[in-house]
Amino acid sequence: MSLPEIKTILYTTSLGEHTRPVFRHAVQLAHQLGARVIMLHVVEPVGEMGRALIHTYLPEDTIKKMHDEGINRILDQMKQRLEKYRDEELKILGRDFDFELETVVAEGQHSDTILSQAEKYQADVIIMGQENTFGHHSPTTHHVVRQAKIPVFVVPTGKEYL
Repeated sequence: MSLPEIKTILYTTSLGEHTRPVFRHAVQLAHQLGARVIMLHVVEPVGEMGRALIHTYLPEDTIKKMHDEGINRILDQMKQRLEKYRDEELKILGRDFDFELETVVAEGQHSDTILSQAEKYQADVIIMGQENTFGHHSPTTHHVVRQAKIPVFVVPTGKEYL
């Protein structure tokens, strides 16, 4: 029986300072395996309360236009932040890495979107952090680990280690 080949890594990030060790693990694994990295940031849609308020005051066609324009602007801004984060991290690491790194921003509920993007990009593994910004265990990570059909590498965050 042959070992599974890892050609595509889906790395998920909230772009917080605590996620940098996770990025470094994704980079190292991609470099060692010659795999490509899909660097994913998920933007949550407006909640039900916000949507109800908006629908009270605006016509449907205006809401759709505002949503589409707003989401496109947010996605563009997040993509720029993602690329800046990537470039800063690669510069800090101070090495040339030979692998493909693509940035993706998607809208949706975090765990479901991570899983659907993993499928869309035919990822062989997902790499994500274990804690959220507040230092609590992430329900998103827990859900992804339970539901994923591919391996999930979970990296501790918020800790000092090499």
